[in-house]
Amino acid sequence: MNTPIRTKDITLTDNTRDHVLKAKEQFMKFGLDITTINVLLSKVKNGVEAEFDIHIAHNTPVVISQQDADLDAAIDMAVERANKALRRLHDKLKSHRGPGLKDLEVQEA
Repeated sequence: MNTPIRTKDITLTDNTRDHVLKAKEQFMKFGLDITTINVLLSKVKNGVEAEFDIHIAHNTPVVISQQDADLDAAIDMAVERANKALRRLHDKLKSHRGPGLKDLEVQEA
């Protein structure tokens, strides 16, 4: 899986890079076929913005954008929102229906 991290008016430190890569591992727990995760960290008027663009095979991309005064806080909130969106997508795609009554075999005691 490809994970490019782009920055705009922000220097990317090793700590921030590790923070984003740990977030990538959290996204994999849902079992979705994630092809790429584009990360954009940029400076805005009132702080910083973290944007995650998650591309999933055979589905529309999930785009999460979060602004905050602190970069790590913006990344954390964006990761929480992305986890929520991916969980909902996983639940939507998963079949929660069990076998019907017609499919059950009768067992004699």
